[in-house]
Amino acid sequence: MKIRHFLYNSFLIENEKTKIAIDPGQNLWIFNLSSLIPKSEWGDITHILVTHGDPDHYWQADRMAKVSNAPVVCGKELAKAEDGKTLLVSPRGRELTSWIPFEKVYPLDIGEIVTLGDVEIKAIKTVHGPISVPILWFKIKKQPGPGERTGIGSIGFKITFDDKTILNLGDSIFQPEWEGLKPDVLMLPIGGLGKNTWTMDVAEAIEAVKLISPGKVIPCHYNVPMLWIKNMAPADEGLFKHKVEMLGIECCIMHSGDEIEI
Repeated sequence: MKIRHFLYNSFLIENEKTKIAIDPGQNLWIFNLSSLIPKSEWGDITHILVTHGDPDHYWQADRMAKVSNAPVVCGKELAKAEDGKTLLVSPRGRELTSWIPFEKVYPLDIGEIVTLGDVEIKAIKTVHGPISVPILWFKIKKQPGPGERTGIGSIGFKITFDDKTILNLGDSIFQPEWEGLKPDVLMLPIGGLGKNTWTMDVAEAIEAVKLISPGKVIPCHYNVPMLWIKNMAPADEGLFKHKVEMLGIECCIMHSGDEIEI
């Protein structure tokens, strides 16, 4: 099995017959507005997982689903039922004013499990923190909550296939419910801005690693581009790696396009 990373929280996990896309979002840097997962990869994707509805995680989900005909698994708050159809928030719509049908969609509540082919997917509790984005001399702050687009449908995924378990926590602040999950691979954000802003920061992510006890850790969603800022959500990945390895756990630093085998 191999894992490839494409900035933010975008990953491909695949073996000979299964290819899982996590968060098929958009690069938000104005100098490179493109799909995070290259379109050349879309055709043979077998599963699409969406941790929440922010553009860097969700922007290309409908397009990828159309090309691949793969089912989409997401949090239940990203979906609604209408006239016998399941609708999801439009990936490129404004706030919550636009909803579109998906052919194959599986909205999950926390603790629910869906098995699609040889892949078992369990929904894990995550909580998207408030965002704070600097715009010129100001900061735009948004607090996720009912009726808000920011962080909508926030959920993590425990993915089991090919005798391996992979846990992806999307954009979440620290949650004590993660104790003892013990996946083979843990993907978690480390680029928080302190005081539960956006996601965990390095210190909080280390505490999460201790709680979860994974075999291998991949930090993500840090030093990412946004608008004209080249390194939004800054984090010291070297320090994080050092502290994880002090716990006797392997840590893989992955940049865009990097690949590892597990």
